[in-house]
Amino acid sequence: QVQLVESGGGLVQAGGSLRLSCAASGIMFRINDMGWYRQAPGKQRELVAAITRDGATTYADTAKGRFTISRDNAKTMVYLQMDSLQPEDTAVYYCNAGILTTTIRALDAWGQGTLVTVSP
Repeated sequence: QVQLVESGGGLVQAGGSLRLSCAASGIMFRINDMGWYRQAPGKQRELVAAITRDGATTYADTAKGRFTISRDNAKTMVYLQMDSLQPEDTAVYYCNAGILTTTIRALDAWGQGTLVTVSP
């Protein structure tokens, strides 16, 4: 059973920073792409940033220049450094990973989410 566990959310004032972490655990053959999504109240879940196994990154326009995604393949972790946070960044942030299981089955794994609240 593959599990993703996020941490690092919390309350921060506008202009502040937070660093989210996501740890993947369980028996798996390989982790391919990893990413962070967010869902604000009343809105659909949206991609914030993604990173391939080789380190190529993609950012939503709202995240460019403020957020940085990184990963540690050895530790099966992905991070999201968020700077210059604004109230509109308030959302539940979810970790996502494309997993290749030991039976060579593709699995789309999600964490339980971590709440980020940015006060004005």
